[in-house]
Order: sequence, then C-alpha cells, then structure tokens
Amino acid sequence: MTKTKSAEYQSHLQDVLDAPEGPHIAALFDFDGTIIAGYSATAMLWEKIKRREMTAEEVVETINVMAQYSTGNMGFSGLMSGAAKFMKGVTEDSYFEFGEELYEKHIARKVYPEARALIEAHRAKGHTIAIVSSATIYQIEPTARDLDIEHVLCSQYEVENGEFTGNIVRPLCFGEGKVIAAEGLAAEYGLDLDESYFYSDSYDDIELLERVGKPRPLNPNSKLREAAREHGWPLEKYESRGQGKPVDYVRTIYATGSLIGSAVASLPIWALTGSKREAMNFSTGLFGDLATALTGCELEVTGEENLWTSRPCIFVFNHQSKADVMILAKLIRRDMGGVAKKEVRDTPVIGKLMELAGTVFIDRANAGSAIKAMAPLIDAVKVDGKSIVIAPEGTRTLSPKLGPFKKGAFHMAIQAGVPMVPIVIHNAGDVAPKNEFLMRPAKVRVDVLPAVDTSKWTSRTMNQHVAEVRGMFLKALGQAEEEDALEALVSEDRAPEKSSTARKKPATRKTGAKKTVTKKPVAKRAASRSTPSSKPAARKSSKMEAAE
Repeated sequence: MTKTKSAEYQSHLQDVLDAPEGPHIAALFDFDGTIIAGYSATAMLWEKIKRREMTAEEVVETINVMAQYSTGNMGFSGLMSGAAKFMKGVTEDSYFEFGEELYEKHIARKVYPEARALIEAHRAKGHTIAIVSSATIYQIEPTARDLDIEHVLCSQYEVENGEFTGNIVRPLCFGEGKVIAAEGLAAEYGLDLDESYFYSDSYDDIELLERVGKPRPLNPNSKLREAAREHGWPLEKYESRGQGKPVDYVRTIYATGSLIGSAVASLPIWALTGSKREAMNFSTGLFGDLATALTGCELEVTGEENLWTSRPCIFVFNHQSKADVMILAKLIRRDMGGVAKKEVRDTPVIGKLMELAGTVFIDRANAGSAIKAMAPLIDAVKVDGKSIVIAPEGTRTLSPKLGPFKKGAFHMAIQAGVPMVPIVIHNAGDVAPKNEFLMRPAKVRVDVLPAVDTSKWTSRTMNQHVAEVRGMFLKALGQAEEEDALEALVSEDRAPEKSSTARKKPATRKTGAKKTVTKKPVAKRAASRSTPSSKPAARKSSKMEAAE
C-alpha cells in the first residue's frame, strides 16, 4: 500500500487486524473519496454531457447549482433537488442501466485497492459492512456488488410507477441523515455503534464520525484533518488511484516503450546467429525485466518451479491488467506464443513486434475465425516445442473477481496433447486497473500452480475440466466457489449432446424508451424502493450470477 510518510498517518488495516470479532461491530464506509478516488457524481455528469443527454440549458443550470453548493450558498438538499427535477418522467430502470455502464467505464478503476483490502479485513473479522453515502444507489450498487457489500444506505430520488417524480426522499443520507440511517441499520441488525467504525474523507460526515466509537478519517480533506487532530483520531491517506504524479506518467511511457527497446536490442542476436527464436527469447525476457523494474512492479511468486517442469504447455492466467503482459514476460521468458484481440495488431510498431514474437490475433466476435486463426499455435507447440499463453476469461476483468472461462485454451490443450499450467495473478490491478492509462508501483502476488494433466481430457467432458481449472483459480484467489455456476457447467456434461451445445439467449428488459439487451444481470433490488419512505433505507445487493 502506498501511504503518506507523515507520522500522523496510521494504518487503518492493522487497526482492524487487531480488532475484536463479531457481527455486532459495524464497518461503515462513505463512498466518494473513501472507497473510490474522486466523485461518482462528476463522472455521471461528464458521461451525460458526452452522450448529449443534457441540453445546454441543463448543463449551465447544473454547473450553477454545483457552484452554489461548493461555495456554501446552497445546501446538499438544494443540490439534490436541483438534480431531481431534471429526472422527472425518466424510468428508474434506465438509471440502473446507466449506473452499470458508469461503473464499467469510470468507477471500477477508481476503487482503492487499499480500501478493498480494508473491507476484506473487516469481513474476515465477521463485522457487518455497509456503505453510508450521500450518493444514490445508481452510482453505488455495482461497486457494492463487486465488493460483496450487502448493505447500502444512501440518498434517494422519489419514484412512482417506475419513474422519477422530480422530488427527493427526505431525510437525505447526508449529515445528520447519515446518523439516522446508521442507527436504523443498528436497530435492525443488533449493531453496537459504540464499538463500530466509520470511514470518511469529508468533514460533512462529522456527525456520524462523532457518533461511532471508532471514527476513521480516510483520505481526509483539510477541514476533517484539522478536526481529527483535535479529537485525536487516527488518519490514513491512499495515493494508489486518482490523479497520478509526473513520475507515474514517466514510468508508464518508458515501460511501454521498453517493448520496442527490447526488440531493438535483440536485433544483433538475430543478425549474427540467424535465429529469430533466440532473438525473440532475449527480447521477451529483457522486456519483462525492464518493464517491471521501470514501473516498480515487484513480484512475489509462489511455485516458480512449476514454470519450467512441464514445457511445452498451455499457460492459462487470469487477466486483470495491461501489466499482465510484462509480468508474464518476466516469468515465462522464452519459447512462448500468445493470443491477443485483433485490434492490438493495428497498434503502431507494438502490434508488428507482437506478431513477430508469435502472437496470434483473433476476432473475439467470430468464434469460427478465432478457432481457425489459432491453428498455427497448435503446430508451434507440437513442432517447435513452444508454450502458449492465453487468458481463458478472454478479456481483462474490471475487478480482482474471476470472470467466466471460455473453452479455447482447453481445446488447444487437447489438440496439442500438452499439460495446462495455471498462473494465478492476485492483484495486477494494483499496478493498472482496466481502462487506466497510468501504471503505479505495487507488489504483485503470483501463484504458479502445478501442471494439470490433460491426457485424458475429451471434448465431451470439456465443461467439467473448465470448471475444475477455474475452481483452482478461485481457491488460490480466496474467492467464493460459485457452486451453482460450476455445477451448471458440470451438469451440461451429463445432459444429452444436443443440449450441451445450446446457448441461452440474453434476456431483454424494458427500460421505457427502448428494449435493452442485458449483458449481465443487475443486482436484485427490493420492490418496496419505488415507494417513498421516511428515512434512507438499507439496500441489499445480491452477488452477480456467473455468465455461462
């Protein structure tokens, strides 16, 4: 974790590790500036402007309202009321869909990895975890689901018959409203707020900070920092997300450029020996060493011997970050080929270098052409003794949670007749999450698992093998087994051959103006939310079902 060096800042994580256990202790978290860097409302506004979903008049009025709020000429209630009137007549479902897209494009990469670790520490202690935020459920729900936080207490817009009325539900979850919400949660679940934690970055939350027994200012603004000093509250500040430092930009640019530098450095080997393979091996290892060193990416590897004992093989890894490329290059080093999406081939210089190194570019939208394109990799394994590196998830995930596995790597292992070696990367997202340009220093944990024998695998039992290998990743990552999803895959093997090839069609949901194909299930929401209530209600987010 990256923290400010000042002696006044302390480790909130260590504080939790030393804390007593039990569900009667609550761990309450503010959202903006605490769990995520920056403000979700700002991201929402800019996304709406980008989509041209706001008129020029609405944009001007919104900016004016925000300016009045920031200067103290308007309270939070006025700010929310100003936003609510623009939403009159809009369907609530459309805002939940918008929240999902906002999470994917902007918010997921803003989640502090340190906050994620802090939440997990509270979970390990059996504490009751909740988000208490002045933001709305539409901004918070996807992140709460990602972090497995069941309780979300937040501000609400009034909804009737599935549409916004243009009004707000009072009291808002702001200031004293947060205390009301927290006390309501405590009464419902038997929590002892005098033994509970509240994490916040803002002095606006001073009432709830003073109400709980363990106030924990996190990334505090100047006014909260001063108050914390007066009260003797411990502070902590995270710097792993948000606006980077100049050195982070330099690290990122040089690390990316080291791919070209490594290729140039290998040219004399190619020229003098005539061996393209040796030149590429030298370039691959050099790139891995240079890029990880330049970014400050330190690897903590368990089972490193498994990288070498079963070659050639199919290396499979979980894909979280663009940093995975340099991590794998440093680990595997030689005699490797890979798979990448076809768009990468169009990247100037880098695309050509990857092609020369044996990367096959596939169209993920066309399964038939992808299978045909990967055929040369089978020959590379059988004839040249190369190992193939492939991400069964198909693309980078938005969080450390493991995504569904595709079957390409498993078919490849059967056809090539070689073992499969799982490489479990725990936290490459700490270096650079999906959709983030900057790479920052971090220690990345990697587990290289023993080789999996594929000699008895068949296409008829493919789902079982996918589930078994994915289960190895889940166990190593310490994630839930997702038993229902795994059982569904295995059960397909027991069904008639026709049913095993059938694919479920994506469900469609009405959103008012149009029908939208739902790419992933939205968390279940209480039906009672459409009825205005007298206080902020506790929200429950269910885990997102695994896609097949």
